[in-house]
Amino acid sequence: MVKTQIVLAAEEAPNPVLPHLSELILGLVAFLILFWLLKKFAVPRFEKMYEERTAAIEGGIAKAEKAQAEAEEALAKYQAQLKDAYSEAAKIRDDARLEAERIKEELRAEAQDEAARIIAQGHAALQAQKAQIVTELRNELGRNSIELASRIVGEHLEDEVRRRGTVDRFLAELGSSAGNGAGK
Repeated sequence: MVKTQIVLAAEEAPNPVLPHLSELILGLVAFLILFWLLKKFAVPRFEKMYEERTAAIEGGIAKAEKAQAEAEEALAKYQAQLKDAYSEAAKIRDDARLEAERIKEELRAEAQDEAARIIAQGHAALQAQKAQIVTELRNELGRNSIELASRIVGEHLEDEVRRRGTVDRFLAELGSSAGNGAGK
């Protein structure tokens, strides 16, 4: 009897691994209701958010690509402008160098002209001084000659015409004797 009681008790005791049929049916109905609610309300919202997010990301990518293309275009324009500026600066430098050379040549020519003019004025001044000194020397030599001749000859050579003739004759003799002496 003890054995039969254990067997009966074993048949009557519920299996802890297997749920009751009513729990199984209630769980299945609740799962189906939850599945239907998720499919009806949550999944469309998730899909809509997913599509919006995809559109935003794709729009952002398109905007980024457009911005990158604009940036590359702006960079190309900037580099072209920079290249133009460098070439313009080189041209300005070359023009300035040529202008400086031209100005330097003009200044050199003006300086040479000025130097030639100053030299010519110096020569003219020297010639004028030379002529003045020669005139003064002739007059002094004439006076000295007349005085010496007056002492030697004993006559006064006061007459201007005679005095000039005597001075010119003396200078001519002096010039011819100097020319003969230089020729030796």
